[in-house]
This record gives sequence, structure tokens and C-alpha cells, in this order.
Amino acid sequence: MVLLSKLEETLVIDGWRFELSTNRYPGTIHPEGYLYLKQFRQDPFPVFVYEVAGVELEKSVFMVHGENTTVIQYELRGVTQGVCTLELSPLIAFRDYHSTTHENGAIDGSLAIAPGRVTCSPYAGCPSLHLAHTPGDIRRTGEWYRNFEYTIEQERGLDFREDLFNPLVMTLDLTTEPHASVVASTEPRAVEDVHEFRVSEIQRRKNIAAQAPGGDSFAQVLVQAADQFIVRRGEGSTIIAGYPWFSDWGRDTMISLPGLALSTGRYDQARGILLAFADAVDRGMLPNRFPDAGESPEYNTVDATLWYFEAVRAFAAHTRDDEFVRARLYPVLADIIAWHERGTRYGIHVDSDALLQAGEAGVQLTWMDAKVGDWVVTPRIGKPVEIQALWYNALRVMEELSGEAHYKDLADRARESFIRLFWNESADCLYDVVDGSRRDASIRPNQIFAVSVFHNMLSGDQAKSVVATVETHLLTPYGLRTLAPSDPQYRGRYEGNALSRDGAYHQGTVWPWLIGPFLNAHFRVHGRSEHAVEQASRWLAELRRYIGEEGVGQIPEVFDGDAPHRSGGCMAQAWSVAELLRIVMEDAAVKRNLAV
Repeated sequence: MVLLSKLEETLVIDGWRFELSTNRYPGTIHPEGYLYLKQFRQDPFPVFVYEVAGVELEKSVFMVHGENTTVIQYELRGVTQGVCTLELSPLIAFRDYHSTTHENGAIDGSLAIAPGRVTCSPYAGCPSLHLAHTPGDIRRTGEWYRNFEYTIEQERGLDFREDLFNPLVMTLDLTTEPHASVVASTEPRAVEDVHEFRVSEIQRRKNIAAQAPGGDSFAQVLVQAADQFIVRRGEGSTIIAGYPWFSDWGRDTMISLPGLALSTGRYDQARGILLAFADAVDRGMLPNRFPDAGESPEYNTVDATLWYFEAVRAFAAHTRDDEFVRARLYPVLADIIAWHERGTRYGIHVDSDALLQAGEAGVQLTWMDAKVGDWVVTPRIGKPVEIQALWYNALRVMEELSGEAHYKDLADRARESFIRLFWNESADCLYDVVDGSRRDASIRPNQIFAVSVFHNMLSGDQAKSVVATVETHLLTPYGLRTLAPSDPQYRGRYEGNALSRDGAYHQGTVWPWLIGPFLNAHFRVHGRSEHAVEQASRWLAELRRYIGEEGVGQIPEVFDGDAPHRSGGCMAQAWSVAELLRIVMEDAAVKRNLAV
């Protein structure tokens, strides 16, 4: 939920008012506080520096780890001859993060005022908002600010106007004490604890950055970015797929877990996540999504379950905790394979050729899952190429864990069928989907998994040819396109309303997370020669620049397929960060081993 949307800030110097906020209303920008903005930096938190009438006001914002608590600090720099105050008008929304608030008569504008803290509880059933503050005056208002406009929501065809409620104005005196703080929280907090909160969070972030090898600044930023996705669910942990609008998704969690949790040594949290999803397996399937409001999980994915096997394998490789895997996870894995052999939801079953068939009309089961109304943009019914790669990998994982000949025989048959059915001689690469006699020759990144997964089916010239094809047609400075630009269905811009965006989502749009599998495959076919490593570094150069500049410490969900490859989707995406971090940490491990 969004409780506190923003603080309207006005610096008052000797009666002269300088409004520091910036809002878009219909036909106008008001106020124009951006004109006073002198600097922005991430140091280590977001810091805004405003220059007004010969003085500077520095604002920093950070959150307290493990709490729904945000700290806003102000510092006035420079000398003023008269009275200087800071007026803060909290604007509250109290809404689901997918929604917008509109003026209504149900809101309760009453306040509970105590020394150093004011509390508002505007709607029954919602949390209270506590605002702890440095000494100052509180004036009740109870006013609506109407028709804020949100440009990105407007571009997306969503409800883009919002009304926000202002319950009070807080006036803080900066004349004798140039420091002021506000602590916004769902729990009663004291402003006297701000310094301790700040020191603790800075040290926590330093400890996280120390996980990065050899002072590598790129790795340091990535491990700090990774920390932001691992959150609590009940008594355990889970992974948020992306900010600001995703929750925890099965596919995203399993793909992200090796980079976010294993590369960073968060083994207990990884163990908890694997157990939590094991408990949620139903009819041999991992849930694709845990709904926010506690409804039943959604089981509409074929690949999340197969990525679970790779996450378990990676966990065992990192921790050597074979006892835990065999005792707690192996029975679940065996049950999953058995369900796939006899068949489960949405036509998912092992075919007579030992490959995995999946899909029904009107359902999207792979990671290319865009759907608008009844239109499934990339249905991929039949035998998608990456599903076979993941299925084969799962069978080899089971062979290693159990030693049973059944899994070995099934894997051997699957590999033989795959090579026979999926190799596209005319293009020297793999078909994207095989469905009976139908062969989808679209050049997509999904084929890279046949080379990149730990137990892979391709080797030699075929593997090299797949990597070369993907590099030629799909590689960009920010990741892999989802479709070759030469394809008539290619869409190079991810923009517009839901129909336009979802129509481009997997039809050319670039996904940064795919750089991880691509580099896996690159190193697999070229080895870790000096030339191969230098080439990989060049490919990562633009993402390294992005995370330190406009990314502000994060990697987004997608980029346009066409140059200049504008970012889009979620501003911070778990698997985008996870796959980059995994590659960087694995590269560091290889270098350490070579130095021994």
C-alpha cells in the first residue's frame, strides 16, 4: 500500500516563501521547485540539494531495514539574517499500489497529536500513519489536493489523475537549529532515534558491499541492489520480482535465487525460500504467483517448476548441504517428475519422445507470457525450446541425486529427440517451438538455454552456431532482444497503452536478465580465454554505466529493442540484477581459482 505519497515542502525565509515541490496538474506545473534543485546524488541514500536565496537545503531519504519506516532529514546550510522555517504538508493516499485515490467522504481527517509525534488513521482496516518530527507546530488542515497528473500512467492508458489528502501542516524552525527530521512509519517511532537509524543503515550497507570481491565497484552496487529484493513473507523469506508493482512470482524467484541469495552467501534465506515453495507445490507444479490479498496461489506456468530444479542444484553446489536437499527437497522433486510423466494442468505431460509437451488455447505458460484480454501474444503451445532444455537439466539433476537409471534413460531419450527435432539446418540454430509437424523458426533468445543451463544438450559446432546466431540477431548493449529485427512481427518500441506494450513485450523488447544465460553460453563455447573475458566485459560496459547513472543503483525490467534502447517496465527488476550479479561473482570466483 501507498500511505504517505509525498511531503509538500516550503522554505520560508523572513516571510518570503519558496515552494520546493514540483507537481503536474492539468495544463500546468505547480509549484516549480525543480528550478531550485541544484544537485541530486546517491550518497549512500537519495540526496536532494536546493539553493534558495543564498542558502542551501539538503534533503536525504532512507528507509529503516525490516520496517515500514521512512526517514526524511533536512539540513540548512548558509547564513540567514532573519527567521527561517520549513513547512511540511504530508499528502496521504492510503491505497493499493496499483490504484489511485480520489476525493471521498469516507476519510477520517482526525489527528492524534502527542509531543514529537502526530498520528492519522484515515480509513478503517488500514494501518495508522505515525509522523515523528523534530520540535515544531502542528496545524490541522483537512484539505484535498486535486488532480495530480502522472505522465507514465497516462502514457500507459491507466487512471492518471489522483487526489491526495492533506491532514496537517508541520512547521519546523530552522533559525537556531538547522537540522530537522521526520520519521514516517506504521509503528510509533521517536525522532530521537534518527541518528541511530542512519548509522545502522549505513553500516548495514557497508557490510553488504563488503561481499563484493576485490573492491569491484560494479559488484558492490549489484550486491546492494540485490539486497532490496529479498523480503519477509510470514516467518520466512521470499523474493519480490520487481518494483514498484510486482509481488513474489515463482519463475522470477527461482531464476533470481542463485544470483540474489547464493552468490551473496544468504544460504539460510535461500533454504527458507526453497522450503516455502516446496510446501506450495501442487500436482507437480510450482505456483506462478502468490496473490497479495492471500487468495489461493496461481498455478499457470510450465517453467517455474523446472527452474526450481536448477535452483536446488545451485543451492547444493554452493552449500554442499546434500543432507538437507535429500531429506527435505528430493521427495518433492521426485513427485514433480512423476506428475509431469503422468500429466498435470494445461496439457503439461511427457510425450512419447521423452520431451515435455505443454499448453492449451488461451493460456500462456512460458516466461513469454503477455496476454491482453483473450489475446495470448506468444502462445508457444507444444514443445518450447527452453522448456526442453530445462526439462533435460531437471532429469540430470534427479539422476545425480538418486542414481536411478530411470532418470538417466529418460534424459538420454530426451536429448536424442531434441537434437533430431529442434535443429534448424537452414538457419544453423534451433527452432523456438516444435508442435507436431509445425516448426517455429522465429529467432528468439529461448534457444540460448540449450547451451547455457548446467546440464545442456548442445555441444560443439551446434552450440557455437546457436551462440553466434543469438549474438548476431538479438544482442544489444542492454541484453537480448526477444525477437530478431528481421522478423515481420518485430516491435522495436515498448511504449503506449497495455495493448501496445504487451504486444511488444516479447516481440523484440530487450530483457537484461538474458545477458546471464548468454554469457554462460559464451563462456561454454569459447572458454574463459583472455579474449572471451574481455569480450564479455565490453558487452557489460553499458549496463555497468547505466546502474551508476540513470539506473540510480538498479537495473530495470526491459529496454526498447531499437536504439537508443530506452528503459521501460519496472524500474528495478530482481532477475535483471540477479543474473548480472551471478555472472560477476562467478567471474571473480574463476579469477580467484586461477590465482591459487
